Amino acid sequence: MLAPEVAAALAEGRPVVALESTVITHGLARPENLAVARAITRAVREAGAVPAVIAIIRGKVRVGLEDRELEALAEDERAEKASLWNLAALVAGGKTAGTTVAATAHLAHQAGIAVFATGGTGGVHFSPFDESADLPALARTSIVVVSSGMKSILDLPATLERLETLGVAVVGYRTDRLPAFHSPESPHPLPARVDDPEGVAEVFRAQQALGLSAAVLVFNPVSEGLPFDQVQAWVEAANREAREKGIHGKALTPYLLRRLAELSEGATDRANRRLLVENARLAAGIATALAER
Repeated sequence: MLAPEVAAALAEGRPVVALESTVITHGLARPENLAVARAITRAVREAGAVPAVIAIIRGKVRVGLEDRELEALAEDERAEKASLWNLAALVAGGKTAGTTVAATAHLAHQAGIAVFATGGTGGVHFSPFDESADLPALARTSIVVVSSGMKSILDLPATLERLETLGVAVVGYRTDRLPAFHSPESPHPLPARVDDPEGVAEVFRAQQALGLSAAVLVFNPVSEGLPFDQVQAWVEAANREAREKGIHGKALTPYLLRRLAELSEGATDRANRRLLVENARLAAGIATALAER
């Protein structure tokens, strides 16, 4: 169900930015999750676009949440995590859930929204056969996704290889190297670069004109991040601890992110908050550029 403000903006051709909600339900601790969610939506509005937080509320797909609904979602300790493999079951079961990158991209595209902002995308883990559903979802969804790279806990070279294999268009925003979420730069080169929102809009238009159905994944480096080598050292230590404790599967990512925050004395959390707002602001600029023509 489209919120009235979102429906009106889409009907009038005004810029709209989709926002995922697992960062609210699972990514940040309470009450910080609500404060950051409000900061993200405010950044989109200040940049001239309409924010559309996507979530599942009591079995209904909601595209655009009012502030009271955002507050209720942030406080709901029973909210689940919706990806594509369980999305239908959650809707049929009348559940409330935050939507992952994969689910948000699908629902945003279905609603007619062309631009989606998130913090970091999923990818290939170091554990065998552990790969995020975000990757195949981006391969089949025609949408612009703004992120600050893949999460630092992932195998970055392997993830870039998978993106290439899947045909996802990868573009660095004012950078020639892959941002690594908490780090503004990594050693890994990117195949393309743009330096303004209009350039991203042109890439997306070309992608559509060529009949390519994959997403355009825009990597926006965080303005104030952490050194890549230091973060990787923390990631290696956290992975080693996880193996020793037998932590794997769904429990692995939350554990690793929590350990990174502990090892960095909160610096990774501060970088995460900063990049979420910066990505929302850039996404609004891209949505505006697409709406202007």
